[in-house]
Amino acid sequence: MDRIKSSFIIYNLRLVIKRLFPIIDRLNVHIPCVHSRSVYHGDYPKPEFDELRKDSTKNPCVKNSESADERKVAAYLPTFVAGVAGLYASKAIIHQHLMTMAPSRDVLAAAKTEVNIANIPENKVQIIKWQGRPVFIYHRSQELIGQERAMNIVELRDPEEDSARLKRPEWMVLIGICTHLGCVPIPNAGVVPGGFFCPCHGSHFDTAGRVRKGPAPKNLAVPPYQFTDDQNLLIG
Repeated sequence: MDRIKSSFIIYNLRLVIKRLFPIIDRLNVHIPCVHSRSVYHGDYPKPEFDELRKDSTKNPCVKNSESADERKVAAYLPTFVAGVAGLYASKAIIHQHLMTMAPSRDVLAAAKTEVNIANIPENKVQIIKWQGRPVFIYHRSQELIGQERAMNIVELRDPEEDSARLKRPEWMVLIGICTHLGCVPIPNAGVVPGGFFCPCHGSHFDTAGRVRKGPAPKNLAVPPYQFTDDQNLLIG
């Protein structure tokens, strides 16, 4: 450190002398100075960082393209695992939100109604309430069944076979709302024997709920139902 300081002082002193006596440069007078000499060598080892490098990149004889697959597997595997975990998390969140919008259990219970049909006599209609709408359960006799089966559906406004609207010939299940403007038809009334009559605008339906006369454009709707046994009917 002392040698560096002395060299710095001598260098500055030479500059001062040359400025005070510019003739020295013309006479080419040599001003002695002390030169510093480094006593340290510069052949320090280069850092390798081998502990931070991947094993597939340490061999200088292997091309980068040859070890690319091995390196990509190590890089893509965490991404794949994170993606799968993200999908499962998204599924759980979406399912939770959908369940909050689903109807409650009491609403689902009200969506289905079980009816005992053992006490419904022939040619009579039992009216029940399902989801706020009237439902007609018609116990048809063989005479009414033959009457509807003999009908030529080509003559109907909304052609539909009798057998296509029911599961058992003797039982007809209909939503009791007129397809014209939503009035409730009257059972066992109208021009069709045993049929339905809408008192609002005069639409007539047969025992299969098919429109025969009047402004109604469609047949009476059939709700989803099934027979749980010979005496019980489940609507919904």
